[in-house]
Amino acid sequence: MAGVIATTCNSSPSPSAPSVPPNSSPSLAKPPGPQRTIWIKPSSRSPKKRLQHQYGKNGSRWDERKLVGFVDYDKGERRIAVEVAGARKDDIPARYRLRVEGSRWQKDWKLSEVIDQVMELNHWEDIDGVLNRWAGRFARKNFPLLIRIPPSRSTYNNLINACGSGGHWKEALEICKKMTENGVGPDLVTHNIVLSAFKKGAQYSKALAYFDLMKETNICPDTVTLNIVIHCLVKLGQFGKAVAVFNSMKHKGAKCQPDIVTFTCIIHAYSLCGQIDNSKMVFDMILAEGIKPNIVSYNALLGAYASNGMHEQALGIFQLLKQDGLKPDVISYTSLLSAYGRSGQPEKAREVFEAMKKNSLKPNIVSYNALIDAYGSSGLLGEAVEVLHALEKDGVQADIVSISTLLAACGRSEQLVNIDSVLSAARSRGIKLNTVAYNSAIGGYISIKEYDKAVSLYRTMRDNDVKPDSVTFNVLINGSCKLGKYAESTEFFNEMMDLKIPFSKEVYSSLIHSYSKQGELTKAESIFNMMKQSGCFPDVITYTSIIHAHSNAGNWEKAWALFVDMEENDIQPDPILCSSMMKALNMGCQPEKVLQLAEMMKEKHILLNSSACFAVIYACSMLRDWKAATVAIEHMEASFSSISVGLLNQLLHFIGKSGKIELMMKVYYKIQSSHSNVSMTTHSILLRNLLATGRWRMYVEVLQWMDDAGVQPTRNMYQSVLPYAWKENSKEHVDLIQKKICDIGDKLSKSMV
Repeated sequence: MAGVIATTCNSSPSPSAPSVPPNSSPSLAKPPGPQRTIWIKPSSRSPKKRLQHQYGKNGSRWDERKLVGFVDYDKGERRIAVEVAGARKDDIPARYRLRVEGSRWQKDWKLSEVIDQVMELNHWEDIDGVLNRWAGRFARKNFPLLIRIPPSRSTYNNLINACGSGGHWKEALEICKKMTENGVGPDLVTHNIVLSAFKKGAQYSKALAYFDLMKETNICPDTVTLNIVIHCLVKLGQFGKAVAVFNSMKHKGAKCQPDIVTFTCIIHAYSLCGQIDNSKMVFDMILAEGIKPNIVSYNALLGAYASNGMHEQALGIFQLLKQDGLKPDVISYTSLLSAYGRSGQPEKAREVFEAMKKNSLKPNIVSYNALIDAYGSSGLLGEAVEVLHALEKDGVQADIVSISTLLAACGRSEQLVNIDSVLSAARSRGIKLNTVAYNSAIGGYISIKEYDKAVSLYRTMRDNDVKPDSVTFNVLINGSCKLGKYAESTEFFNEMMDLKIPFSKEVYSSLIHSYSKQGELTKAESIFNMMKQSGCFPDVITYTSIIHAHSNAGNWEKAWALFVDMEENDIQPDPILCSSMMKALNMGCQPEKVLQLAEMMKEKHILLNSSACFAVIYACSMLRDWKAATVAIEHMEASFSSISVGLLNQLLHFIGKSGKIELMMKVYYKIQSSHSNVSMTTHSILLRNLLATGRWRMYVEVLQWMDDAGVQPTRNMYQSVLPYAWKENSKEHVDLIQKKICDIGDKLSKSMV
């Protein structure tokens, strides 16, 4: 603007010439000292004609331009400027003239005076204040020239905020760059607006990169800045970094203290990573700091409890927010509804849903979907479908979450016709399936062993340009393995590699299991090593798969080395892994290590399942350590009712064959007390071992117990013990046995007739 409106020329005068202060304005300040004003008449090629050509041939007073020269004889300087009067107070409309005439704050400046005032500002900080005092702002004629003045920082900030609030982060960033190029440096407000634009545009990584650049300047972040940073870190799943920023804000003497927004964001972060106790701790911290929680804070904690089905705690928070004078909103009711649904109480969820409507709150699609999930998770597929119809009657449009939830419910109910019906309903409503929906439907087909339909739907997914993810391939690979289609699982693995989809722990574990089942242990080991090298650290499921593979191959040394490696990486073993490891050690004739592992399980309070107990007893028999075997059996007693009779029969056979009759009888008594129907096989094993050790009198007692329990012994059972009674000259037992043999014979004769 200055280049168009005012052109200055400073030159060094003769030594005798007095001077005028440079850059002084004739209309705003009178320079001290002797000076002379020279009025220069515009020539025929003066700027006046150019202005007349631009704004009209009929020139008027507002657009007149004249050159004004100033000489300061004291300083020996001279200045020539172009003065433009512009439209003054008398030229503005009457309605605006009345507004400015009676105010001493309104100045009837020339346009040149306004320009000089603006140009003297430091980075245009107070440009709005200057313009608001100028009466000529009401004259539209002044705009074409005035518009060339660079905008102020507040003007830029408002423009950036307008772009950012609509999620147009690219435009916001571009304006910020222009702002810097025009010499108007961004301040903290500018940085926060740009960060907020990135946040609203879901550009979380870009926001963090911008924050790193911001830290290199001399502008210190405030609480608003760090709240945005924490939000972006949480969205990116970097919970540890988010908590670290939060802790730095809590540090004594920190310039940026956390506010209610900060605390709420951290509650949500702990909720997402499953640390519900920490979510409650942060909420209690809000109260301890004397900050009043708002409805958003309460809802964050409610959502944390709801995500884990902790309905009692969720109800407590729901009641607490009402006691605190806050009114529950739709989010509050939906969270409580979801808590009941995830805890397997769909009827309670329905009650909350109805209470929401009674309190004049209209359920949204999230509320309906939560109720669908509540019924679907409990296997009540019919009720879930009714909710879908109800939401559409209420004018709420079903979305892809509704369909995905129903498909997941169909998979749990294992009904083929329902999966097909839900897919048809999605098509009729014009709802395009996304990756989650396809995954649910594919998993549902595999759960009911409709493998071909699952694969066909996967191909449809690819044809519709819906990109599969690691969950898709995990469902397909794991399903292929369960159905014995190991070659197909390898094909899906290769396809996943071609699509460059990152492997999850579940995919790695499924692949290891697949290769081990195919006897390709080398490939299974290769996948395991690939997993570790990729930074995707194996979990207990992965270790179980590879240890089981080595166990099946009879390589207990490698299985044991992997178990030790897992311990060193602080991965807690589970009962399944421990029992698999024990089996491998027993096959490798390492009973000492089996007992060592059993002791470790006891110290870490790991449940000793039936397979592990059998492995311990087998190891004890090899070591002839029947005291430890007795302890293991006592450990098993509590779970006898859940162990199949077949497995218990194997235990009886093993103990009896080892010659431990008293221990065998003790186990038999426990089996009888825990199982209402003890099979004939159980008694046969018991009798055979008793007779093998010469315990024929106890043998006869068992026969009598069988008879009393309504389990008819066979003729062979009596005939097998008769020689022992004759040998001992026990006439009483001989008579009893012979009578039983005759009775059984008579019954057989009658049945044949």
